[in-house]
Amino acid sequence: MPTTFPPGFVWGAATAAYQVEGAVHEDGRTPSIWDTFSHTPGKVLNGDTGDTATDHYHRYAEDVRLMAALGLGAYRFSVSWPRVQPTGSGPASPKGLDFYRRLVDELLAHGIKPVLTLYHWDLPQELETAGGWPARETAYRFADYAGLVARALGDRVECWATLNEPWCSAFLGYASGVHAPGRTDDAAALRAAHHLNLAHGLGAQALRAALPRRARVAVVLNPNAVRARTTSPADLDAQRRIDALSTRIFTGPMLHGAYPADLIDDTAGITDWSFVRDGDTSVIKHPLDWLGINYYTPSVVSAATDNRPSPAPSPYPGAQGVAFHQPPGPRTAMDWTVDPSGLYDLLMRFTREAPGLPLAVSENGAAYDDKPDGRGAVHDPDRIAYLRGHFDAVLRALGDGADVWGYFVWSLLDNFEWAYGYSKRFGIVYVDYATLSRTVKGSGEWYRGVIRAGRVG
Repeated sequence: MPTTFPPGFVWGAATAAYQVEGAVHEDGRTPSIWDTFSHTPGKVLNGDTGDTATDHYHRYAEDVRLMAALGLGAYRFSVSWPRVQPTGSGPASPKGLDFYRRLVDELLAHGIKPVLTLYHWDLPQELETAGGWPARETAYRFADYAGLVARALGDRVECWATLNEPWCSAFLGYASGVHAPGRTDDAAALRAAHHLNLAHGLGAQALRAALPRRARVAVVLNPNAVRARTTSPADLDAQRRIDALSTRIFTGPMLHGAYPADLIDDTAGITDWSFVRDGDTSVIKHPLDWLGINYYTPSVVSAATDNRPSPAPSPYPGAQGVAFHQPPGPRTAMDWTVDPSGLYDLLMRFTREAPGLPLAVSENGAAYDDKPDGRGAVHDPDRIAYLRGHFDAVLRALGDGADVWGYFVWSLLDNFEWAYGYSKRFGIVYVDYATLSRTVKGSGEWYRGVIRAGRVG
């Protein structure tokens, strides 16, 4: 296993627009599904919303200076669709685009590569009212939006991703309902998954048409490192079912041009998949320049043994009879088991499945209950241990032939953590939500050292 990262390896950090920007009513921005969801009583812990978040919209210059001080080579951020195209269709908002122009210019002035994600879950509310992701038209609206952003920023942004974690958008948003828009309809969730796939393909085409040839186009997925509890046929079948619903539903059409036959069989009682039209999978299988992999923790599954139906609503339509188990090991504040081997397994899986396709660890990190000490310092040794283990997993994968070009820690800042509100802190920079002041945590200082040395000390 190598002990140092290769020359040119890109070290970065990531955020998402609704989680950090705030300014939800400024400069023409209209509500997204997350504005609506977070303002619905009982949907988000403590009634928290992203109205202010970490105020990155006004403090972006300060945040970029922090990135530069940390030695980051890249910043992965998302564009807010309702800020750039307030109704989800029609012309762009000049003021909305100007914010991202300013942000990108600030990054470039500090020698930081902008890595732009077009969609990180903040669908304009008007599009949800018209049907949302279960409606095919939303995919075409996304392609129009992608073209608007590409024409505005393509002269200065080289690295693009269409979607972030479409599994969450489809299945947490439309099946289990724990994310915006909070719907619980299995058939709608499967339609949403297909239309997100189609949006990726159409959006990638729109990017190619508008961007210079040097641009690199990708998608960011959260494939599930799912493991069977035992080697029994029933448990292995449970693993297969969850792998189909969490990973292959996206990688099948994106990488191979077809939905897995077992996925269609497993969900035949929910839908006949007639929403997949001739030519769709050819559009979805658009050539990628890189693939982003988000990873936090593995899953362990088995066949259920008590014959009781799975708790409803579930984010896994058609997977009744599958039981989930907590893997052994230390846990984060999210109650997620710390297991870096899952990241190694995913990097090697896609090295085999898509040879020649460069990979990036586009999100990886951990939430802990961080608190400043009496002097205002934030010590987070558990996060350092988490990151160290996952950096070692990347090094191991590199040594075994994986083409990994970069790593993005989640997250740069403590922020609005979706349905958990402000109760979970993932940042390597502590945010005091009363004052919005920033303090680099011990993990941030440690990360700076890794970046400088190019190795895990």
